[in-house]
Amino acid sequence: MPAFPDSFLWGAATSGHQVEGNNTASDVWAMEHVPNSAFHEPSGDACDSYHRYPDDIDLLADAGLNAYRFSVEWSRVEPEKGRFSRAELDHYLRMAATCHARGLTPVVTLSHFTVPAWFARDGAWNQPEAPDLFERYCRQVVTHFAGEVTWWITLNEPNVGALLASTGLLAYGGPADAAREDPAEAFARRVGGEAGTATVALPVTTPEGIANLCQAHRRARTAVKELQPKARVGWSLTLQDFQAGEGGEQRTAEMLRQIVEPFLELSKDDDFVGVQTYTRMVFGPDGPIKQLRTERTFQTGWEYYPQALGNAVRLAAGFTGVPVLVTEHGIATADDDLRITYTREALTGLREAIADGADVLGYLHWTLLDNWEWHAGHAMTFGLAGVDRETFERTPKPSLHWLGKVAAANGAGLDTDEGVRGR
Repeated sequence: MPAFPDSFLWGAATSGHQVEGNNTASDVWAMEHVPNSAFHEPSGDACDSYHRYPDDIDLLADAGLNAYRFSVEWSRVEPEKGRFSRAELDHYLRMAATCHARGLTPVVTLSHFTVPAWFARDGAWNQPEAPDLFERYCRQVVTHFAGEVTWWITLNEPNVGALLASTGLLAYGGPADAAREDPAEAFARRVGGEAGTATVALPVTTPEGIANLCQAHRRARTAVKELQPKARVGWSLTLQDFQAGEGGEQRTAEMLRQIVEPFLELSKDDDFVGVQTYTRMVFGPDGPIKQLRTERTFQTGWEYYPQALGNAVRLAAGFTGVPVLVTEHGIATADDDLRITYTREALTGLREAIADGADVLGYLHWTLLDNWEWHAGHAMTFGLAGVDRETFERTPKPSLHWLGKVAAANGAGLDTDEGVRGR
């Protein structure tokens, strides 16, 4: 098989709220701290990457990778409506500069799920003003970066709410307890808003909210291209491998029409489409079919199915006709040898998709660090490096060294015994 394309991006991804720590002006921070919240534990200091980002960038560079996807936290940059922080903009600019200094290409996400608490107070993405407010924020960031970043992701997984709502997997709070306050009401009070209006932005499930997300992407894309004509702009979609089980053909087609195709349609005008794939979803006539657990099942309960990546990339490339950037892919497991095996098998499938004609720009593994994984807290270990919860010391896993060797050889060695081992 041929090697991956020249200039292929090999790297890993993080999101600000999950690794930085103390993102106190955000909607998710507020929701983490209300009674009966669905979050297993608060994010707290997370991985303290706000202060230790040079260490994280060193991990990537020392391993031999050439790209780092990180996010700018809107709530830090605009902690109050209309007030932008020069200090925080400078912080993220320093992150990009550090990437360049270590030979890494920064890939920057403008909104990775979290939003400012004031934005959530007024209805988050449901408010009519949302696209305007997001465009204004994006213009501030891109202008301040002054060309230091040429890869921009506007929004992370704008279709995840549609996925959760359509598959019946949506959960808003913890176990029901009549003696405790509804978390949505407690959240509204915490952010100073009205119940029924104030809402955490993750996930977006209302028709008006999803429409506003789409419009926000269009507006942000236009703004970035005006300010930086040579930049590459796209968004990242959750694109699991949808398959039909017995009698599930119609249901699968319906899910694609609701969850995937409208967002891929919008991607046709982008410079690339970000694909985030972990597993497959098999549908019967009544919805998703639960897969049997095995010793390889993810900590999240997801099926071990490495073929999903190549299949999802083929779908995105074929539907949109634009290049694909794999912006997330990985496995939640305590078995790092299994992480290497899963990634190797998935990359082999990705290479086959490229050989079949898919234009793929890069592979960004989720995630660099064992981080705070939203509702699961610190229980899920997706990282290429471990993090001591007390000292924040980073410990590279064999998978990080293995992926670095794959990157250095631009994919050569995937089929050899050396390509199987991380040591």
